[in-house]
Amino acid sequence: MLRPKQMSRVSITGTKDVMEEFVSIIHGLNAIHLIEYDGSWDGFKRGDPGDMAEEVSEKLVTVRSIESILKIGVEYFDSKYKFDGKGEEKLEVLRERVNGLEDRRNFIRDRVRRISELLEEAESFADIGVDLDLLSGYGNFAVVVGTGDVEKIRDALSESPVEIFSGEKSLAIISEKSDENILNGLEGIGFEQVEIPENEKDISKYILELNGEKQKLTEELSDIQMSMGSMGNEAKKFLLASEEMLSIEVQKTEAPLSFATTENAFIAEGWIPTKILDELNKRLQKTIGDHMLVEEIERADYGDDGFVEDGGEIETGDIDIKMGISAPPVVQDNPTIVQPFEVLVQTIGRPKYSELDPTLIIFLTFPAFFGFMIGDLGYGICYAIIGYLLMKKSDSIGIKSLGGVAIWAGLFTMFFGIFYGEIFGLHVLGEVVWNGHPPIEKGLSPKTAHFALLWLVVAMLLGLLHVTIGHIFDFVNKMKRSLMDAVLESGSWIILMGGVWVWVFSKHARSAKPDLLFEQLAGEPLAFTGFSSEVGVLALGIAAIGLILMIIGEIKHQGALGAIIGILEAPNVLVNILSYARIPAVLLAKAGMAFVVNLLVFGAYIAEDGASHFMHSTAIAAVHGEIIFPGLIHPASFGFFGLIGGGIILILGHAIVLALGVTSAGLQSVRLEYVEFFQKFYAGGGVMYTPFGKDKRHTE
Repeated sequence: MLRPKQMSRVSITGTKDVMEEFVSIIHGLNAIHLIEYDGSWDGFKRGDPGDMAEEVSEKLVTVRSIESILKIGVEYFDSKYKFDGKGEEKLEVLRERVNGLEDRRNFIRDRVRRISELLEEAESFADIGVDLDLLSGYGNFAVVVGTGDVEKIRDALSESPVEIFSGEKSLAIISEKSDENILNGLEGIGFEQVEIPENEKDISKYILELNGEKQKLTEELSDIQMSMGSMGNEAKKFLLASEEMLSIEVQKTEAPLSFATTENAFIAEGWIPTKILDELNKRLQKTIGDHMLVEEIERADYGDDGFVEDGGEIETGDIDIKMGISAPPVVQDNPTIVQPFEVLVQTIGRPKYSELDPTLIIFLTFPAFFGFMIGDLGYGICYAIIGYLLMKKSDSIGIKSLGGVAIWAGLFTMFFGIFYGEIFGLHVLGEVVWNGHPPIEKGLSPKTAHFALLWLVVAMLLGLLHVTIGHIFDFVNKMKRSLMDAVLESGSWIILMGGVWVWVFSKHARSAKPDLLFEQLAGEPLAFTGFSSEVGVLALGIAAIGLILMIIGEIKHQGALGAIIGILEAPNVLVNILSYARIPAVLLAKAGMAFVVNLLVFGAYIAEDGASHFMHSTAIAAVHGEIIFPGLIHPASFGFFGLIGGGIILILGHAIVLALGVTSAGLQSVRLEYVEFFQKFYAGGGVMYTPFGKDKRHTE
């Protein structure tokens, strides 16, 4: 789980007469990450695409065009379609029908758009109140109709020899043809010319005819849309299957472009998971036999450079050259329940082949951080439902993964919510499950404020563990390269951080340290009141050793300047851990927001023992404690309108808290992973594994 699947680099040599069969076999295996030939070998050239490449590509374009017209998107469902040998004929008939409907639809849309423009222009003629036949057909006069500021245009033409007929927003300007230039000056004052319809007389009849034509075209357009929808539903499986089949054929015909070829032979290279290597050999041997030679020329160990380490070489047979440098692709090897969290890792970058994969640690920590900060059964159920819907309704693999993350975050939120005894910020769950005494509290009320201090200490201990795991990962990553580098660059930080924090929790210099470090863990079952002063002094000595080792490591890599850098970076052993104080801070903030929503709706009072309670009755609350707020839903307080307002605030308020839980607890959890944890060991930048092949979803 912490390492990617081991990869082997293979070289396959064969004669060209079996190349097509070879391509079909490795495509069906869907496991070889092909390496593209770089053209560096004498006597070899890149292979040519198959004879049918252009024809298949054209058909694929046709299918995708039809899918686009019929609005058939990529759908991640298993719908098998069996071709009956008439696929090409069916595709051609479908293409002609779809193109015919599309052409007619485009024509109607253009015509309806033009009619809308003509109707808008016709309003100008109706506004002027002059018959259309009076606005054209003159030999010596020119008539211009348009819209604009009527008074402004009249003023502009007051000195010109023109006749003007106008309405509220439209004008008809008549001038002698020899004086048409006087209209040129109207452009600067907002005059927009309107085309005069030909062979029309009655404006009302003209508008009626346009509206009639528009209605008929709109009805026809609706019929076409329905026909195309029905056609899409009928042809969906066929088109998706055709696209899948043709995509496979395109892949196959273009595969030789990655091969090195001569007139009679070819060589293909690629990476394949080592566990599948025997399966590849069996398939090729069974089908092609001695016409092909398969050799494992490299088995990538988990070295820092991503290739085999010294002493780890394997037999390479007759092949001593490769198709250029190629790092092994990365196939993250995580259980199914962990895989959704790979999206959080890949947001930073896919792990290098030489790096430990932190996905498992994120799976264990991210939802725990999130759930601890929100800690509410009701909110947890909502997050889990949202995650489930994302997984089921989305076609995007990334969104599905985020849905899986949300489900786990919701489960942990429910888990902690049960122990906090809260559901949507109410303590009803604590009353029912724990008889009013849940094992842990968030620490909002005066009576339970000590829990807030406890969570601060717990957060620092969690941070110490989390960051230490990051340094251990870095130690393991570097150990293969050099044990000394691992000790100086990673081990030194573990020693320094461990020494400093043992001293922090010791009684040495006790007066300078906050009491919460020694009081919050003093109860059962830990009964921890701090390490002794002697242990604290010893821890400082160990921390000094760690600091010296770390400075030596910095000097080794950066020269004399490394000493200064090491001293400046040393306080990070405190800063990184204190950063985890954001966990109890968000916990209290979210709990406070939910408390405020419920306070406004139900009201609350502080009991004599300092505990806060939401109110069932203002009269009972007044007897048992001091009322903080009477609550909107209690009739004696705000009446009917208070009840309505309280219902709105209850729903809207908790929806806001639910959303802000993602932007606060979610982002803060991600920040702890990326900044405090990843920066200790993780670089990313691994090569994505893209095997040659395609999973079939729609074809038999």
